[in-house]
Amino acid sequence: MLIRRESPTDVADVRAVIAAAFAKPDTPDPVEAVLLDALRVCDGWLPELSLVAVDEKDEVVGHVVCTRGRIDEVPALGLGPIGVRPDRQGNGVGQALVHSVLGAADALGEPFVALLGSPAFYGRFGFRTSTEFGIHPPDASWGEHFQVRTLTAYDPAVRGTFAYAEPFDDV
Repeated sequence: MLIRRESPTDVADVRAVIAAAFAKPDTPDPVEAVLLDALRVCDGWLPELSLVAVDEKDEVVGHVVCTRGRIDEVPALGLGPIGVRPDRQGNGVGQALVHSVLGAADALGEPFVALLGSPAFYGRFGFRTSTEFGIHPPDASWGEHFQVRTLTAYDPAVRGTFAYAEPFDDV
């Protein structure tokens, strides 16, 4: 498996992976796939942080993206959506994607990455409840599920309410 930056020829495959990863019988077009479409055309899209996992046949088996978020005027990152093709789940693809996007974000000088997800899963990557850092979720009901992973450029003086890229407001 190789983790690399998404190329224009990967877009349809990435959408198919995200749609399959979040598919439910009553939801033919999952909200995560629709969100990804909207993120691609918003000001918060960061192509250098849209990564794919490809197998030995160069087929896309997973995808992760971080988009531009903010705390007031301070730039930050929001992670998601992230997804792995159902037949490849449980084989470390998601872990590799998270490690890769965190490394890429750190190399770009980003201060932290925020996400909404399982504390049990994301805790292994150093994510902690956002309020430990004085960073509040866009929705207070998210509680411990809204988490932050600080990076090298993190400034503990930055505090406030996190805002995702605009398309997240429609989810």
